[in-house]
This record gives sequence, structure tokens and C-alpha cells, in this order.
Amino acid sequence: MNSYLRTLLYSAALTASLTACGGSDDDKGKNEPSSIKPSVEALSFDASSGTKSFTVTTTGEWDAVCTESWVKLAKKGTLSTSGSVDVTVEQNNSRTERSASVTLMSGTARAYVNIDQAGKTPDPVDPTIKVPEGYELVWNDEFDGNSLNSTDWKHEVQGPGWVNNELQTYVNGSFDGKPVTEVSDGTLKIHCFKHAGKIYSGRIYARVDDGWKYGIFEARIKLPKGKGTWPAYWMMPVNNDFGTNPWPRCGEIDIMEEVGYNPNYTSSSIHCDSYNHVKGTQKTAERLTAGAQDDFHVYRLEWTKDYIKTYVDDHALLTFNNDGTGKVETWPFNRSFYLILNLAWGGNWGGAQGVDENALPATMEVDYVRVFQQ
Repeated sequence: MNSYLRTLLYSAALTASLTACGGSDDDKGKNEPSSIKPSVEALSFDASSGTKSFTVTTTGEWDAVCTESWVKLAKKGTLSTSGSVDVTVEQNNSRTERSASVTLMSGTARAYVNIDQAGKTPDPVDPTIKVPEGYELVWNDEFDGNSLNSTDWKHEVQGPGWVNNELQTYVNGSFDGKPVTEVSDGTLKIHCFKHAGKIYSGRIYARVDDGWKYGIFEARIKLPKGKGTWPAYWMMPVNNDFGTNPWPRCGEIDIMEEVGYNPNYTSSSIHCDSYNHVKGTQKTAERLTAGAQDDFHVYRLEWTKDYIKTYVDDHALLTFNNDGTGKVETWPFNRSFYLILNLAWGGNWGGAQGVDENALPATMEVDYVRVFQQ
């Protein structure tokens, strides 16, 4: 039942109740019609939680209702001809303003008080951060501290061969005192190294439990050197049940990948049921990013309900359009995805021309990760 219908039914029931309880006008010796008047027509709130009040003057008993769950009412004096209403609103965590209406009732009389609450204002933005026009910065990590923020980032822990026949073992931060992820001097370092005959590396997830739906996702990265390295900056769906929604049907967005045997050639790809590398139908674009292993470059995804586009240093790379059919086979990109950074070793692609362990240790270095949304 929608909120409008609930209000009508409540109003009808209250009218009947008030009429029955109050008796007829003849019984009271009155012929004047019922009326109700609030002291204000509207109340405005900022995005934080808060309480404001107004008074009510009526010709009889009265009540007040609001069907929006984020608005709570505390009423005083409803059995007399004057009273008050305390209106409490919850914090608005959305960027969008919202509104509600308080309905006041006395006999057949009705009056309304509009409730408006502002959306959450954006957090202050570092003036050195370039925000795309029409967007705002909603999350970022500049890696200015000395450790990963465990609230935002999670490590993967998996053995060799877990995916793509890769050779590394992913561990939670470090192994035997040697870090696979390290934050220092303003950057994140993902290290891949050999220790006691095994290869160890890092794979981390940003906001794996909630992620983001649509936006611009940007990272400034310097890639590792050496045949066998396979660095990646990419996205997978949040809360995906791979038992009923397996890869590639669930969707995958690869913003940047590179393999060490083909140095400085960076690529972007999307994978879904219809387009994936198992079938040889994946949508991929590649370019020579000169100096990608010697210096930082900016890799960016622009993702809307209509298209996916990737860029390297503001130069367009891949464009994949929503075909508009509404089929998950071709567009599973209508749900939240989370970000992934990892450095793999070997595997189906990274090791396609063998590996050179003389390249170890190898490091993928990340200057920042930023997410912008409209």
C-alpha cells in the first residue's frame, strides 16, 4: 500500500473517530465548521539530524501524521484545541535533497506542513585534485599515511593456481615479515617477490562490501618491469553469488592491464556473457603507453548507464556502449562494482611467454585512487 493511500485511510478513520468521540455540533450547541491551523507552512532542515517544532490551533481534537520513515512526530495536546508537534528528521546521507509532508486533521478539516531536508554537502576537496565537470569527489585514497586504511581496503588470501593458472600466493599484507603491500612516501607499493622457493604478492579490494554504481574511477600508476609480471587495475560486482551468477555472466571491467613480456602496452577490456576471452569475443583496446614502467600515468574509467569508456592520460582507449536490450548477457553493468589492484605473476597471459625470476622483486606503485560521481 503506498503512502498516499495509507494517509487517506488513516484520515478517514480519524474523521470517524473524532466525530464519534466529539458528538454532534447540536450536542455542543455549535454550528461552526471544524478547522485546524499550524503556526508554520513549512520547516527546513540541513542534512544532519535535528528537531523543530510548530504549534497547532483547532476547534476540537486533532492529530498529525507523516508517512515518510525518516520523519518522526511527537504530538502534545491532541485532545484540546491547541497543541504542538515536534518534527525530528534523520540524517540525510544522500547528496539529493528530500521532502515530506505532515498532515494535520481535526474533524473534516485538513492542513499541511511541508518538510524539506537538504542533501549532504560534499566533503572539502583538495584544490590540487582536478574534479571533472558535473561530478564530485566521493571517495579517494592519496596514500599519504604509512599503512592501508583497513576500513576501505581488504587483502585477498589465495594460493597459486587460484585463477588463470597464476603462480603467486596472495597474502594478507606480508609474509615472514616481508610486505606485499606497503604505504610510504605518498604511494602504495604492491610487491611481488620470491621467498623460500615460493612467489608472494598482493591483491587488494576497495570498498568490497558496497562499491559504486557509475562514475569516474581514476588511478595514477607506475607499472613493474620484467617478464612474468601482470599488473591490473579493475572492477568486479559487489555481493555477487558466483554459484548462480558465475563469471563472465556477472561482468568484469578491466580499466588497465599490462604483461611484462609486452612492456608499456596497456589495455582495457570488458567481459560479460556474450563478450569474453574464453569465447574470444571480449571487447579490448590496447595502446603503447610510452614509459608506463618508468613513470606514473593516469588510467581512468568513465561508466554510465549508457556506456563504458576508458582513458590513458586523457586519451580515449576503449568504448563499449549499452545495447539497450536490457539483457544481462550483454550489459551486466547496472549494479555496484568494487575496485581491485593486484600484481600477478605468470598465468595464462602474464606467463604466456614464460617468466624471468631475475625480475623479482617487482613493484607496482600507485600514487592515488579517486572516485567521482554525479
